[in-house]
Order: sequence, then C-alpha cells, then structure tokens
Amino acid sequence: MTGAMKLPQAWGVAECRVKRVAVIGAGAMGGGIAAQFANAGVPVDLLDVASDGPDRSSAARAGIARQLKTNGFTHEAAASLVRPRNMDTDLDRLADADWIVEAIIENVDLKRALYARIDRVRKPGSIVSSNTSTILRADLLAGAAAGFAADFVITHFFNPPRVMRLVELVAGQDNNAGTIEAVREACETILGKKVVDCGDTPGFIANRIGCHWLAVSVIEAQRLGVTIEEADTVIAALGIPRTGAFGLMDLIGIDLVPHVWASLQDTLPASDAAHDYDLTQDSLIRGMIGRGQLGRKTKSGFYRLAADRSREVLDFTTADYRPERALAPRDLPGGGRDLSTLLDADGRLAIYARRVFARLLSYAARHVGEIAVSPADLDTAMVLGYGWRDGPFAIAARHGVGKSTALLAAEGEAIVLPTQRAPGPEEADGGHATLTTIRARGQRMAGNDAASLWDGGDGIAVLEVHTKMNALSPSVFDVIESTLELGDAKRLRALVIANEDARAFSAGADLSFFLSLAESGRFDELERFLERGQELYMALKYAPFPVVAAVHGLALGGGSEMMMHADAVVAHIEMNAGLPETKVGIIPGWGGSKELLLRMGSRGARGPVAPAAEAFQTILGARISRSAHEALALGLLRPDDVIVMNRDHLLSAARHKACALLDVGYRPPEPAMLRLAGPSGRLALMAEAHRRARSGQFKADDIEIADVAATVLTGGANADPARPLTEHDVLAIERAAVLSRARHPETLARMRTTLKGGR
Repeated sequence: MTGAMKLPQAWGVAECRVKRVAVIGAGAMGGGIAAQFANAGVPVDLLDVASDGPDRSSAARAGIARQLKTNGFTHEAAASLVRPRNMDTDLDRLADADWIVEAIIENVDLKRALYARIDRVRKPGSIVSSNTSTILRADLLAGAAAGFAADFVITHFFNPPRVMRLVELVAGQDNNAGTIEAVREACETILGKKVVDCGDTPGFIANRIGCHWLAVSVIEAQRLGVTIEEADTVIAALGIPRTGAFGLMDLIGIDLVPHVWASLQDTLPASDAAHDYDLTQDSLIRGMIGRGQLGRKTKSGFYRLAADRSREVLDFTTADYRPERALAPRDLPGGGRDLSTLLDADGRLAIYARRVFARLLSYAARHVGEIAVSPADLDTAMVLGYGWRDGPFAIAARHGVGKSTALLAAEGEAIVLPTQRAPGPEEADGGHATLTTIRARGQRMAGNDAASLWDGGDGIAVLEVHTKMNALSPSVFDVIESTLELGDAKRLRALVIANEDARAFSAGADLSFFLSLAESGRFDELERFLERGQELYMALKYAPFPVVAAVHGLALGGGSEMMMHADAVVAHIEMNAGLPETKVGIIPGWGGSKELLLRMGSRGARGPVAPAAEAFQTILGARISRSAHEALALGLLRPDDVIVMNRDHLLSAARHKACALLDVGYRPPEPAMLRLAGPSGRLALMAEAHRRARSGQFKADDIEIADVAATVLTGGANADPARPLTEHDVLAIERAAVLSRARHPETLARMRTTLKGGR
C-alpha cells in the first residue's frame, strides 16, 4: 500500500458527536492535535496566520509538514485529512466545525480577540477550547458573551500530542453539560486520551506540581552539594521520572523557565511555597540562558555530548562541563529499587531524596483540594503528564503513610496526608471491560504460570499470556490446547486473546528456549515445538468459534503470527507489529509466510509472483510497524480489522467484535489454497537480495537467509502454479526452512547477541 491508501476510521469515532474539527495555530501543539484527530479518521481544518505570496496558507501547510517529519501522523495518508487554511480568507470554515481548538501563543489579549472572531462565525453549540497551559479560564473569558462561555473549556494537551495520554480539562459552572460530555467523549474515544478534571488554578495540576518539583530538585541539589548526575540517579530511583530532573529540563528546554515558571510566580499568592524555590531567579539557570545552554535543542544544557560522543555534565562550581561520573542506581541505598531503604538511609544522597520527596509531597497535599478532584487524579496527572512511575500520593503509600507523615514532620512539613478511597474495578475501568475486572471475579477456566483462560462473561473467554514480554513457550501452548478443548466442548462461544502488559501483546517465541534446543542439538524437540505452534495457530484459525486478538504494543514474530491467525484483530493505534525473524537468522515459522501470501493476494497482488514479492519485502526488511496504520500497509492487518485509539477501550472493542461475528452466524473460514511460483519465482525474488549484496547492504549469511525466505514464499523446488498447495503444505516448507537455519552457527550467534541486548 502507498501513502494514498484510505485509512479506516477508528472504533467508536462514528458514534461521537464531534464529526469535524478546526484547529487554530499550526505550531508543534496545534499541528500535533490536528494530526491526532486525523489519525482517528476525523477531518480537520488547520488554520494559521495568512502568509504573503500566492499560497496564503503556507504557515498551516508548514505545520502539516512538521508533523509528517516528526511522526505526528500514524501514517502519511492521515495527512490528507488535515486541510491547510488561513485566518484571513478561511475563517468561515469554522462554521462547519463541531469542536474548535485554539492553540496560539500564550497571550491573553490575542486569545480574547480571536474568541470574538470565532464567536461571530461558529455554529450554535459548537465546542471551543484553549490549549493554554498557563492562563486561567476565568481570565480568558473576561468580557465574553454568556453563550460563548457555556461552550468554552480549557483542554490542555501535552507534547507531543500523539504520544502523551493526558488531557487536563478545566470547565466551569456556566458550561453546558452537553459540552463537557462531548469533549470528554472525543478526548477519550477519538484522541485516545485520559481526561483529568482540574480546578481553574495556575498551572492546573501537572505543571503546578511538576514545575515546583523541578525547581526544588534543581535548587536543593545546589544547596546540598549533590552533582547533576547524582541528583538524576536519585530522582530516577524515586521514579519521577527515569530521565531525572535535570535530564527532563534539558528535554523540555531551559528557555521555558522565564515563561512557564515566571507565569506561576506572577499568579500564585505570596504564601505559596513555589516562591521559596523561584527558578527564574536562580543564578545557574539565568547564566545558562545567557550562554544559550538551553538543553537538547541547542545540544548543550545540563548535559552535552563531547567530541568523542561521551557525555559531559555541567559542574555547579565552575559552570563548565566535565566528564560525566556515572552513578548506577545499584550504588544507592536500597540498590535503586527499595524506596524505604533510600529514604531511611544516612548520607548526602539520602538527605537529598528526603528533601525533594518531602517538598513534593507536602506541596501536593496542601493544594490537591483546589487543583484536582481527588488525590488519585493528581497522581494520574503526574504519571501521564510527566512520565512518573507513581504520583506523589502513591509514592507515599509505597513508603507507608505513617512513615511518610513522620518524614514530612522531620523535614519541617507538618501536614496530614489526605485519605483516599481506592476506586472499585468498575470505577477504575471507566465502564470499559478490562482484564482487571475480569480477574477480580476470579473465574479462571484453565491456566498455569505462563497463561490463563478467564471467563469474560456471555460465553466469551479471554486468553491471557503472562510470561516475560508475553513470550510464547510450551507452557503457553498447553493453555491454548485447553482452550480449544473447552471450545470443542461448547464451553465457550468466542475467544479474545488479550493482556494488560504495558509493553507487549507478545514479543514472539521464547527465544532462549529455541536457542537452548538448537545449541544442544535437540532438533527433534525443536521441530516438535515448531509443529505444535503451527498446529495450534491453525486450530485457532479454523476453530468453531470466533477468535479475536486484542493487540497493543509489541506484536513480534510469533506474536504477529498468532494475531494473523485470528478471525479479527482489534489493534491499538500504537501497536508495533512485525516479523523480524531474519534479524536472528531464521524466517517466520508459525505460518507468518503463509498468512502474508494469502493477505497480499487478497488485497490485489496478481499472479503467483506478485504476492510473494510483496511478502518477501516485508520479511526480508524485518520491518516493525510504528502504528496500526503502518501494520495495515505492511499486510499484517487487514482492511476490516478494527483500530482503537484508546488503549483502555481495547478489550471492550474486542468483545464487541466477537459479538458482532456471533450475531451474523459465525462460521469458520474455508480452507485456503495457494498457487506459488516455484523456482522461476524464487530467482525473481532473489534479484533484489543480490542487488543489496552488491551495494554492501547484505553479507553472505544475509543472502542465505533471503534464499530460504524466497524458497518458502515460492513453494520450494517442486512448486508449480498449476498445482495449488494447501496451507499445511506451506507450513511444512516453513518448518523445514527454520530447522535448516537453526543448524547454522551464524544463526546461533545472532540469537545470543539478541538475548544479550544487542542488535
């Protein structure tokens, strides 16, 4: 598929009240918000100031180009849904928008003037929101008509909008209830975000807490004589976040201090503890800004790369760079894993940890009531907005509420921590089905240490793999066999394959198990492992009940092959699917080649050679998709598979798809036959591999791997397009090919390197 392919609209979008959007401001945030709407299949008008010259909308067009360059779009085809416009000639386009997002510079007068223009052309009841991160809703609405205020909210997105899940929502008593409902619905279903309600207070939640924490971290490190790398190691051990404070400052840009931090200093009352840590007056920060040391954007901040690519760090004493003195988390008290040991220890680093934690926790406790609905919402904002492992109240609970309260008192912060009720499973899930709620019922139908089969209700079972990275091992296959037996016994009507691992649907076959068999020469056992996987995947494909794979994160190798044998896939937009087996010296061995051939043929590749050529490019390139849309382009997803924007909605959508298959009277697919090209087709495929070898891209072993892949995709030495092969015929060729490669020392070396974290 090319960039002109038509992208499917994401699940649930058609039912949302927001059908068309306008975004005003084509900078990084406005362009990114527009791109995310387009990723879901919603058309967008992107407006910016009118440019001189024949192309009056060149500023908006540049914003679209920026998002293409920085991967704001999940596929280049999504960019066709964003139309570049300008504020001089195209303002009437706002009349068609259900939601108008303002994302211009942080200037209250400019924003108010823009709102007056918007109100003259927008349709009644359309939503208007500001992406402001610093200005209060009350200030933005000064002088606005009551009708405009009823439809106006703040929706503070985080950068980059495609990646960051948090949206802070600031509404008022004067808002229409329908406006709030429509915004929340669109943010969650169309944009895939988690909405957190905020008070109309400076910095809202995440920036209010986050900016104070960063200021404390920077200033206390200087006061206590803690180096930058020491401070960041301590901060990472606290889990707020892995970059550390100084690393995060480099990432967001130190030049933001005179704007974001100054805004907070100007608007917060004198009694606020933020004034005790005024980063805008810090001599270190001011000196860095004066010298142009603004972080990653200038390639020098608190850290920089030396000429030899080693990392250097700014020295507080000399204000010059020196070689980084790396401090490993294991060198901290508690080894960087035991929070209480670190906070209870003696020494300079433990004092720093206590000081930062105490100032953070006390600030959050004092202000949670005014800035957030609950302590849990404050924690959520920090996790999703700043990349923390836990929010401040969750950290306190991990240390122990009593011990945390005592720590605060010892640090001069006498405050009672707010109590919070843990939400029930249904509340936490926001009304959507999740494995958490299903597991809470405790109805496990089958399982072992590697996988579980859960009763998901209504006759729909959920198969959960729970090995490391959900790798597929013989123990996983045991549970799949039990699942199939229950289905044959009519104990289940449909099956959903899903898990809640943060990283992976499945990273593929258990490579260490594969390698152990090959290294010890147990090739009979290895063949049985391969054959068993093939048989089980085929049994899932032709099961008497529908099988739906709910896929997120990594779906690699055997994980992609499992997905491809399901009747339907419900994929999170940010899935990373692929068949990277050639990187470890083999080819797909559980039906991946077979399924790719069938898919390439079904989407229009004619004759026996064309489908093989397309599949060959996918396998040889070992490409991993950067989105569900790219997986669709690679043939790993089909046009009728479902794409979901919100990870939390994935299981609900998969259950919905399973029910839809049942409602139309599900029947297993008819067995497929494959017309493969044979030896002449293999030679045609290998021309590309030899071209890469001549250009230096391929070594001798790569050519051998390519030859094995080409042989499988063209049916082997005896294939003839006039004599179709069954799926089992092709699986036997796949299996033999993988076994032959498993005997090569180069293959074993590649696998060892991969398991050690190499390429």
